[in-house]
Amino acid sequence: MKSEPFFHGWRLTAARVLALLVVIAIMVLAFVYRDVASQLGTYGYIGIFLLSIIANATIIIPVPGIAITFTMGAVFNPIGVALAAGAGAALGELTGYLMGFSGQGVIDDNPTFQRLVGWMERFGAWVVVTLAIIPNPLFDLAGMAAGALRMPIAKFLLWAWIGKTIKMLLFAYAGATSVGWMMSLFGGIP
Repeated sequence: MKSEPFFHGWRLTAARVLALLVVIAIMVLAFVYRDVASQLGTYGYIGIFLLSIIANATIIIPVPGIAITFTMGAVFNPIGVALAAGAGAALGELTGYLMGFSGQGVIDDNPTFQRLVGWMERFGAWVVVTLAIIPNPLFDLAGMAAGALRMPIAKFLLWAWIGKTIKMLLFAYAGATSVGWMMSLFGGIP
């Protein structure tokens, strides 16, 4: 006798509603506390991690997380910045994943989403890591596709972290090297 999966029937509906409520709560909190968020950069790597969560948790409201990483790469060790920002970005992207898990029927008709679902079915986690590396707004849809396809959450987080960390490393090093370049360009600023 074959047993039913745990998330089936009312449990699946309850999990989807809960996931949607979590996404809405995170977005509201990010909007309400946006002034407090701007001060987190003064807390070093922990602040970078928290800012990166906030920047990547928003689905509708764009937040410039890459600009924070670029700037902090000039202040702190770029590898540490990339690791903190990559981990925060991967956790922040769970909102897209949860949105896909909770609202499969809502986004199924979008042609871009359907294309991403097809890629995810064929190439799996490679789509997640590739889109996480490329600075683009499509990663929210990739997270939604991963959630809708019920990719294991640990697998999604791992591949999102790898891709986001690679991207953040590039931007952190760009920030770190741009300071020296600007100083040489302008002959040093007293």
